[in-house]
Amino acid sequence: MDRTELPLDIKLMTMATRALVMVFAVLCLGAFSLWAVRHPVWSVRSITVQGDVQHQNAVTFRAQLASQMKNNLAGNFLTLDLVRVQQLFEAVPWVRQAVVQREFPNRLRVTIEEHQAVAWWGQSGSGQLVNRLGEVFDASPDDSDGLPELAGPAHQSQQVWALFQSLQTEFNRLELGLARLELSERGSWSADLDNGAAMQLGRGTPEELLARTQRFTGTLSQLTERYPGALQSVDLRYPNGYALRMRGVTTVTEDSPNTPQNAPQNTR
Repeated sequence: MDRTELPLDIKLMTMATRALVMVFAVLCLGAFSLWAVRHPVWSVRSITVQGDVQHQNAVTFRAQLASQMKNNLAGNFLTLDLVRVQQLFEAVPWVRQAVVQREFPNRLRVTIEEHQAVAWWGQSGSGQLVNRLGEVFDASPDDSDGLPELAGPAHQSQQVWALFQSLQTEFNRLELGLARLELSERGSWSADLDNGAAMQLGRGTPEELLARTQRFTGTLSQLTERYPGALQSVDLRYPNGYALRMRGVTTVTEDSPNTPQNAPQNTR
């Protein structure tokens, strides 16, 4: 059976008609999708906050975020930018991390991790705290009694917190505590004990600083028996010993005759 070849103009009209039908179908599908996405059924009806939350609650979150979410967030359950929601929650004081999830059909669930304050950063009452991971954050604790002070370059806060823990463990054996630990811009360490004594630890690796401290704590009880008095200052920067000042007494202990000449050696 012979096929009759269609004229070119009819072929072109047929192709154009099919193309127009496809474009119309795509437009209808797009319009329907847009209508469906914008339908009120997809509006976010509620946000559930969970997690170990001690400093924030639903009332405070609502007070701090209601206007920001209304002004800064656009979209509904399907189109809402979850990263932006996360950023708004993490900007709230005490919130370290927020995980935002969609819950079908119109709810959001936010899981909060709060900072756990372990020390002040800088000075007490500075408005900056250090959490248990050594991170600095802005907040004011409800109860600041007993929090030590840590100080130094902000990018080294984790190093300062790590050394504080090591030294505190050592001083606990003598029933002493660290009230402050500071790292200078030049890399020198200093500390204040909770009994008011000031310490100079000098420079070095954490292992070297801990070894100097252990040399001091290991012999302090012998010195206090020999020279009774309140501890005022300690200088651990000597290679073979340390300088100790007590109320009414100044002395030096050494492991070898190489103690620097400027170390205090008189007893009074």
